[in-house]
Amino acid sequence: MNAKPYQPPFTFTSPIVASVSRISERLGAWSARSETTLSPMLRRGNRIRTIQASLAIEHNTLSVEQVSAMFDGKPVLGPPREVQEVRNAIVTYERLPHWRPTNEHHLLDAHALLMAGLMEGLGRYRAGGVGIYDGDLLVHMAPPADRVPYLMRDLFAWLAATDLPPLVASCLFHYEFEFIHPFADGNGRMGRLWQTLILSQWRPELAWLPVETVVRERQREYYAALAQADAAADSTPFVVFMLEALEQALTLALEKGEEVSEGVSDGVNPLSPKLDELDQQLMALMAQAPHITQQALMEQCGRSLSTIQRHIRKLRSHGLIERVGSDKSGHWKVKG
Repeated sequence: MNAKPYQPPFTFTSPIVASVSRISERLGAWSARSETTLSPMLRRGNRIRTIQASLAIEHNTLSVEQVSAMFDGKPVLGPPREVQEVRNAIVTYERLPHWRPTNEHHLLDAHALLMAGLMEGLGRYRAGGVGIYDGDLLVHMAPPADRVPYLMRDLFAWLAATDLPPLVASCLFHYEFEFIHPFADGNGRMGRLWQTLILSQWRPELAWLPVETVVRERQREYYAALAQADAAADSTPFVVFMLEALEQALTLALEKGEEVSEGVSDGVNPLSPKLDELDQQLMALMAQAPHITQQALMEQCGRSLSTIQRHIRKLRSHGLIERVGSDKSGHWKVKG
C-alpha cells in the first residue's frame, strides 16, 4: 500500500486569498513597468540590496556600499568571514537561473557555493542536532539529523506535485525548509534564496525583487512568525507574514519606481537627491542622537513606521546616512 503523499500543514484562509490577489495585481503593474525600467544597472542595484539584507539578517555588518564595491571587484575592509559571505552570495545568486527548485542536487550545489570557506560539510545535510536562534533565544529545535534526508525528499516531492499558487507554495517551502533546518549552517539564507528561485521560475522578474530588505526591517516579526507556526504545528502564520513582505516589497517598488534600484553603482547616486522636509528632519535627529531608534523617529516626526523606513532607505541609497553595527547596539552615521 502506497504511503499518502506529504502535505504541509496549512490553511488557505480568506486573508491569504485576498493577499495573493493584491500581490498579483501589483505584480502585473510592476512587471509592465519593469519591461522598460528594469535595466541591467537597476537589476544590479536590487541584487545588491537583496544580498546585503539577507546576510544582515544573519548578523553580517557590511553595508550596501561595501557590497556594491565588491560587485565591482574593489577591495573592502571588513571581517574576513563577512567578506567571504558576500563573495559567496554574489556567485550564488548569479547561478540562480541555472537551477530548478524541485531538484535536490541543485539545492545541495547552491549550499556548497553559498557557504564555501565558511563551514565543513558543504552541500551535505547535517549529521547532528541544530536549532534556530533569535539572538540567544532558542525559537525552534529542528528534527533529528537521521530524519532530514527523508523529510527533504518528501518536501521536494510535494513541491513538484502541488497545484497551489506559486506565491503560496514558495512561502510554504520556505517555512518547511526552516522547520527541517537541513544544514549545519546557512539555513536562513538558503531558505530565502530558494523561495526567490521558486518565484523566479514562475515570474522571472521576481528574481530582482529585493523582498529580503523588507524581511530585514521586520526581522523580529519574521522570527515570531516562525515561532507561531511551530507552536500551532501549522505553517499558515508564516505564509501570512511572507505574503505581507512580498506585497510590501512590490508596493515600495511601485511607489519608488526607478528609485528602488538607483544609486548602487559606485555606492552613491551620482545625481543629487531631492530631499524633502522629512528627510532633513531625520538626518538632523540622527546627527543629534546617533543611537535613536526607528520607533523614536516615528514618534518625534509624527509619521508611520513604514514612512520612516521608506525615507531611511532613500537616504541610505544616496549614501547620506549609514547604519554602523546592529539594530540593537549600533548607531547612525550622517554623511550628508
